This record gives sequence, C-alpha cells and structure tokens, in this order.
Amino acid sequence: MFNVRTSQEDSWFAENLYPHDSVLRAWLKSKFPTGVDIDDVVQEAYLKVMKANRKEVVRAPKAFLFATARNAALNALRYAKVREEHRAVAMEECDFVEEGSEVHERVARNQELEILTKAIQSLPDRCRQIFTLRKVYGMSQREIAKKLNISARTVNAQITIGVNKCADFVERYCASGKL
Repeated sequence: MFNVRTSQEDSWFAENLYPHDSVLRAWLKSKFPTGVDIDDVVQEAYLKVMKANRKEVVRAPKAFLFATARNAALNALRYAKVREEHRAVAMEECDFVEEGSEVHERVARNQELEILTKAIQSLPDRCRQIFTLRKVYGMSQREIAKKLNISARTVNAQITIGVNKCADFVERYCASGKL
C-alpha cells in the first residue's frame, strides 16, 4: 500500500531536495503568482521526485525537482481553469423546466453527481472529512493539517485513499448496471 520512509530516504531528501525549498517556492511564486497553491505543488513535487528516486537514482535532483514542480503547477492551473468553467454557469441556464437535448445531459450530470456523493459518503469518517475539505472546499493540504491537527503527510495519504476508494466505488457501481 504505502512505502515506509527510510532514514536513507530522509537523508537523501535533506541533502538533495530540501536545500532548494526556499528557492523553489520563490521561483514558483514568480512564475505562477495566482491560481496555484504553492504548498500543494511543492509537496506533490517532493513526493514525485522521491518516488522516482526509489525506482532509479535521480542524477540531477534539483533540475528534476524544478521540472516536476513546474509540471505540477501547470496541471493545477489547468484543473483550476476547468473547475472555473464548470462554476461559470449563468443563472438563466438554471431553469427548473428545460427543453431540448440539454435535459438529457443535465440528468446524466445529476446522476453522476449522485453517484459521486454516494462514493464520498461511503468513505471512512476521517477520510471523508479530509477528502471533502480538500476536493469540495478547496482547502490546501497544509490548511487541512493545521485545522485537524494532523500531519500534511496524513492529509496526503487520506486524500489518496479517498480518491482510490471513490474511483473503486464508481467502477463497481457502473459494473453493477445501476447506471
């Protein structure tokens, strides 16, 4: 499930990645002044670089870290843009009585939301709480960790578990023919 961190990995992180933390954050803020949660991007970059280093020794950790952080920030921007597009629905489009082909699309979307809601409700309490704070309310992992008095690593692990369990729930639901 989750790999246990070793003291060797801790040392590698402390020697090769962490010394670049402040420069990385400043660089990200200069390149992505808005629309990106720098803390989340940095944490995601650290995790990806550490995973890559487990598989094969990363020969240029600083360069790999910055490239990974840049890609994570770009993905975050893309995700934020898509999320904003979904929020930007004009009030006129929110009629209770609709006509045309859009009705079928709305019904399908509502069914998908209902399935996703059931998937989230099926999560264990703590996982559901963390997942909801992150994915629904958009809180950063650091904010969640502080609010719940837990480590950011625990928050990250619970979000990963939540995403995987929700995906499994939706897959099982669809396979059961209820959709």
